[in-house]
This record gives sequence, structure tokens and C-alpha cells, in this order.
Amino acid sequence: MTDASTAAPNTNARNARRPRQDLAEQLQQLKTGASDGAPASSDAQVPAEQQPRQQQEQRPPRDRKPRPQGQGQQPRQQQGRKPQAQAQAQQQQPQRAPRKVNPVLERLFELYPQLFGARFVPLKLGVYEELIARHPEDFKAEDLKIAMGQHARSTRYLEAVAAGLARHDLDGNALDPVAPEHVHHAILELHRRRMHRNPGEDLRPQLVARIAKAIEASGLDREAYAVLVRSRDANNNAVVDEALAELAQQAAKREALLRAFEASGRSEQEFADMYGMKPGEVARTLERARAERQAPVAAVAEPAAPVAEPPAEPAAD
Repeated sequence: MTDASTAAPNTNARNARRPRQDLAEQLQQLKTGASDGAPASSDAQVPAEQQPRQQQEQRPPRDRKPRPQGQGQQPRQQQGRKPQAQAQAQQQQPQRAPRKVNPVLERLFELYPQLFGARFVPLKLGVYEELIARHPEDFKAEDLKIAMGQHARSTRYLEAVAAGLARHDLDGNALDPVAPEHVHHAILELHRRRMHRNPGEDLRPQLVARIAKAIEASGLDREAYAVLVRSRDANNNAVVDEALAELAQQAAKREALLRAFEASGRSEQEFADMYGMKPGEVARTLERARAERQAPVAAVAEPAAPVAEPPAEPAAD
């Protein structure tokens, strides 16, 4: 028998499995091989199922670009601090002190709440003298003059004047309406103040429309109104001219509607249906057009006022 120690090796026998290294040793061998420039042996290779994880660990972190402000959601810290920052900014802004009310105006409100209260109305001319006469112990002349000036220049009072309301006496009785020139100047002053508050807004069309309504409410013809309110301000005169042109255009449309109605031979109801208009609107427009057509005729037919004859010259002796 052959000794087992001298027998030829059995090539078919499986090689003994080498001891498996743990992950720490494998990584250490990889690092050692990379630093020496030598490739890692097959014994030090990392199993395939662990390579992606190592690559993720060795991959350098990506640089994340900061998101521009205003896109997407804001950071939570900024979202939480925004209301607080706004509140602090509002507190830092200087707050306007409340405007002190003239004590004379407070006294006038106590005496005449219907004139100097929540609703302002135009006051009769000469009301200053009546206040001095009625309340000599309550008001000093100079103090009352200053207070009345403040009241007359207030925006609420100018609005009452521009609306064409009637003037009132101290007892609250309505008297004559405000003169057309006073209404006109109040409208211009209110427009100037609105322009100061809204410098970038075009308010001229509103001014022209309001002047046009004031012309109609004045009871004057367009030429007489223009002469009454004409001033040295070229811009204000241009606004008046625009309002007069707009009124003339509206009158021409009403006259054309009246002629079309007369030529149609239809009733007002049928005429309104034919043009797709409301019957009430047609009736009012036709009535106004007839009145405007008769106005020049009435002015011509009105007898002129008699002219006084000059006194006779004394006869020569």
C-alpha cells in the first residue's frame, strides 16, 4: 500500500475555502493597494452586492445650488419670521400724531351739530358776523375767523359746495343754492387735491365730466357759464372748453334722435323697440331735445327790456 503522505495529490478534490475577510479588512486592503499603485487582489475585492454602497460612500457630495429668492417655497425660518419682521418694521416707522381739533370748531359743533357735525352743508354768506353777534362771550373775533377759514377749506366742506347744495343759516334753514362760480372753483380745488394724492393717475376725464354736470345744473347757457368762470389759468379754461364741447356733442345726439323719431312716424314705444332702447330713456331724451330746440326761440321772442331815454338837454336861453 502506498503511504498516504507520499500519494499523488487528488486534483479533483475541492480546494479548501479561504477564510472570508470582513468588510473592514477589505476596505483597508483596497486603500493600501490604491496608495501603492498596485491592483487589489481577487482576495481583497469587495463582493458585488456591496460595491454600489461603497461607491455611494466614496462619491463626493454634490454641490446644491441655492434656490433663487421668490421661487418655490421660502425657508421655514423666513416664513415664520416674516410676520414678525413686518410687525417690527411697522413699529419702527414714525407714527403720525393725531391732528388736534380747533377748540373753536369743537364749540361750534356743540352749538350747531346740524351745520358742523358729521354732515357739512354750505353756510350762508355773512354767517361769521351772525356768530359774533349771537355768541360774543363764546368766541373771540380773531379765533373765530381762523376756525371758519379752516372749516371752509376742509375737503368735506368743499365737497358740499361742489355738489351744489343750498346754503344754510344758523337755524338750519336752506336758502339759495351756491353760486355757479363757487361750485366751479370748489370742483377745481378738489381735483387739485386728488392730483396731489394720486400723481400718476389721469383724473382729467373725471374733472371734465363733473364740470359738464355743473354747467347743466347751473341753469345757465354754455356761453354764459364760460364767461362767468373764465380765468387767467389756461389749463382750467381748457377744461371748461372740453366740458362745453362734450355738452354740445350730447345735445347734437339728442337732436338727431328727435329728428329720427319725427321721421319714423312711430310711437315712442315702437321707436324704442326699433332701436333697442328703453321706453323711459327715449321719452326723457325726446323731451329734453324738444326743450333745447325751443330754448333759442324763446330767447328771441322774449321782449327786450326798455331802454331809458337820456334826459333832455336844457333849452338854451
